[in-house]
Amino acid sequence: MSIILAIFYFFYFSIIGVYVIFLPKVLSMAGYGASDIGIIFAAAPLVRFVVPFAFIKGLKINIASFNIALLIMSLSSISFYFSLDSFYKLLFSNITLGIGLSIVLPYIEVISLQYLKKERYGKVRLFGSVGFILVALVLVKFLDDPRVALLYLLILTFITAFIGHIIAKKAATILEKQVEHLNDINILKDWKLWLGLTLMQVSFGSFYNFFTIYTTDHGVTLDVTIYLWTFGVIVEIFMLYSQGSLLRKNLLLILQLSTLATALRWFLLFLFPSSIGFLFFSQSLHALSFALFHSAAISYLFYLYKHKSLAQQFFSGITYGFGAFLGALIAGYVYEFYPSYLFLSATLIALMAAWFLYLWGSSQKGVNNQQLD
Repeated sequence: MSIILAIFYFFYFSIIGVYVIFLPKVLSMAGYGASDIGIIFAAAPLVRFVVPFAFIKGLKINIASFNIALLIMSLSSISFYFSLDSFYKLLFSNITLGIGLSIVLPYIEVISLQYLKKERYGKVRLFGSVGFILVALVLVKFLDDPRVALLYLLILTFITAFIGHIIAKKAATILEKQVEHLNDINILKDWKLWLGLTLMQVSFGSFYNFFTIYTTDHGVTLDVTIYLWTFGVIVEIFMLYSQGSLLRKNLLLILQLSTLATALRWFLLFLFPSSIGFLFFSQSLHALSFALFHSAAISYLFYLYKHKSLAQQFFSGITYGFGAFLGALIAGYVYEFYPSYLFLSATLIALMAAWFLYLWGSSQKGVNNQQLD
């Protein structure tokens, strides 16, 4: 199972590489403005936010819904390929892609944590980072034609859906078993935790949607920008491989510290947008702000709540969904009207995230976080 999970992560995050690194630039090359790009890329995260609530209202978490999500994800990639000339077609394609993504990855994360445990999770998940790097290094050579990126998206999505179907068949008992648990997730009661996790992803809106545009607008070549993306993923891989011992520590403290590191990262991008040295240093912090934060967050929620699949769906939907939706909208309008303050706004949002996670930790002083191990 470890091998097939590694293959899934490889191709899934190859899709994310195309989506995050190249599609904003593709839309910019096609003549779309910053606010248009922000709206288009806000659509999928918004859908990812809404979908988990449907499972609370009666939609069943089972193999059938997982396979339907794989089909929707595949069809949306076809729609993307034929939609470059229309804002509304792109918007529709992104919405349907968001529906598929909101269901697929959380299921895979539950399977991974169940089979691998948190100490081994990173060693398998790092293959996703390898896929992210490879697609970046290959696709940058062919970006003269925007439709090439859309073709990559189409092919990689079909491969990912096929592998996801195989995993679902092998892990059917795990997926079905999660239904037996009643929902013990109270977002209103735990609002400080969820707000902190969400604001962290809001701060990433500037990076995921405009980093390529931001650096090239400040005189950094596209090739160097791809090297920056690649370097960030290399340090991410190193962290995923070596983080096992760290994840035996206080998970909440890790979340708080990695959020502060993220605020520093965005502040450096604000201060030194054209300095190659500082840009590479800020990318080195990706090891903390993404790799370690993500692993600590899903591990913390996995052990905090009994309904593990729904907890992962909420994490994907609320943080990577609503958080990314809000982050894309904010980043789009900030970059259109106050472009030099793009990453200063991200810095302030990350600091707010750290503050709410600190407040959550203070409210949990009677809970021994080591028991989560």
